[in-house]
Amino acid sequence: MGVEIERKFLVDKEQWRQLTKPEGKHYRQGYILSEATKTIRVRITDEHGYITIKGATQGISRKEYEYIIPVNEGAELLDNFAVSELEKIRYRIDFDGKVWEVDEFLGDNEGLLVAEIELENETETFKLPEWVTTEVTGDQKYYNSNLSVKPFNSWNS
Repeated sequence: MGVEIERKFLVDKEQWRQLTKPEGKHYRQGYILSEATKTIRVRITDEHGYITIKGATQGISRKEYEYIIPVNEGAELLDNFAVSELEKIRYRIDFDGKVWEVDEFLGDNEGLLVAEIELENETETFKLPEWVTTEVTGDQKYYNSNLSVKPFNSWNS
């Protein structure tokens, strides 16, 4: 059984802007089902499509199954079955032996930068890059599924 153990952090925009980083990858992702106990997500890039099934979060862990699908089928699933969507550019940054995935959100979430790190276990220690700020791991408003229905730019309204 697949398990995702992940922590999330906000990113300092000024430091991020100045950081030398690899080319990002554009993601279009949407949700076929998004409930507190489970989500079914479809995601496409230029090269691949993915369908992901995730269970309820317990601590910082949750069951996760992800499968590669053809890009055209992923686009068809998004177009015909997604109830909500978002877009982002994802950067993979190597830091101190770990890979950080930084999402620069687009559209109604523009201006939001979130860094994620996947861990081997819930008690694993790691170093924070200087461009990482506040931890938002347990804050549900930063879940991508929630950002797809209540985007960042609507939070003040």
